Amino acid sequence: MEPVRISRITEQPLSVDRLLAAVSGPRVGGIVIFVGAVRDHDQPAAADAERTVRSLDYTAHPLADQRLDEVAKQAAAIDGVQTVAVEHRVGHLDIGDLAVVIAVGAEHRGEAFAGCRQLIDELKAGVPIWKEQTFADGVSEWVGLP
Repeated sequence: MEPVRISRITEQPLSVDRLLAAVSGPRVGGIVIFVGAVRDHDQPAAADAERTVRSLDYTAHPLADQRLDEVAKQAAAIDGVQTVAVEHRVGHLDIGDLAVVIAVGAEHRGEAFAGCRQLIDELKAGVPIWKEQTFADGVSEWVGLP
């Protein structure tokens, strides 16, 4: 069975339970789950002070799915990692909505933590998904553009 069980970008709501079930298995002794949610504040690049966020809109490049799969496979290649699952939302998200869920199953907790950290760090650095955040005052700002 493939170690990358789920790797997708979707407009549908995310499920921690779905990803947890995907990485569970008889060789898995440790599972680490990372959940990224839309928060109600940010310090945008053009401002000196924190501002209230009303919502986010995520947009993905057509090759983002392919790049997400590549970073998932890299995390799955860490010694001891058995299974990986990752989903990222696109479209309009409100405060509290889940934006990304990552689950990594490994033989031991150390490998599970290492795989999860590597996956989220590589996703943020190299998967072309951009967000436009809208602030309470109606001003919006793009984050993560090349």
